[in-house]
Amino acid sequence: MDQNLSGYKIFYEVASCGNISKAAKKLYISQPAISKSIVKLEDGLDTKLFHRNSRGVTLTEEGEVLYKYIREAFENINSAETELKHMKEFNIGHIHIGVSTTLCRYMLLPYLKDFLKAYPNIRVSITTNGSSQTLQLLEQRKLDIGLIAEPKVRRPELRIVHSRQIHDVFIATPQYLENLRSICGENANLFEEGNIMLLEPSNVSRQHVDEYFKSMNITPGQILEVGTMDLLIEFAKTGIGIACVIREFVEKELQEGTLVELPLSLPIPSRNIGFVYNANNTSKSLESFLSIPTQMDK
Repeated sequence: MDQNLSGYKIFYEVASCGNISKAAKKLYISQPAISKSIVKLEDGLDTKLFHRNSRGVTLTEEGEVLYKYIREAFENINSAETELKHMKEFNIGHIHIGVSTTLCRYMLLPYLKDFLKAYPNIRVSITTNGSSQTLQLLEQRKLDIGLIAEPKVRRPELRIVHSRQIHDVFIATPQYLENLRSICGENANLFEEGNIMLLEPSNVSRQHVDEYFKSMNITPGQILEVGTMDLLIEFAKTGIGIACVIREFVEKELQEGTLVELPLSLPIPSRNIGFVYNANNTSKSLESFLSIPTQMDK
């Protein structure tokens, strides 16, 4: 844009009023200043924009064309200002969250229920990915916030809040373990003899368990791999094997006795789950989202 925006504003008001004197009063500037600005704009565009007469001014054919676009531009600016004011007054906004399907079900949904109750006008978008993919999107500023397993190493601009400790455990139905021991003996090595059900190798939780296996010199005899922890839990309930899941997600089943936890000589190291966001990519909607208390804080 070769011309100064203030020059277009003056042109817009003069064209709207059809009179330099009225435009001067509306803009709180002198008539000579307005006339000078119009001349400068016409010179810059090398186009005559107004016909002058004793009653005021009228637009030339070229002026009509320019006024059409300038009017639309300033109407859009006014609409934008109104919308921003509306967003501020009524907390209208948008937040984009990244989360795995399992964490979405067990941790995000209860949190969202309280958030949407407090801020019903903020639109929420959810992208389901594993923790590593979500972390990449956060670093690229393609997400506002992610609910992920806290990475061992993360960039300094990433902040984690509402952190909660989780525990990876091996679970099975009592009947499956009884059948396995009746076939292989009471002292059978369950990891060697049992059907061990794990997440896929690319999953962060699976990598954490693989590190544990390596440190304990455990080599499962048979492995069944699935894509989500929800499936692991459901497969375990059917009694077809031993699944590695997060204890906090099967507390009800463990209390009821439909699933039991296998005792380990050394527990799998605990991990932290939390909301992670880029400190260089904050917004009013994100601040509102982070303001909601959660069970993870307790």
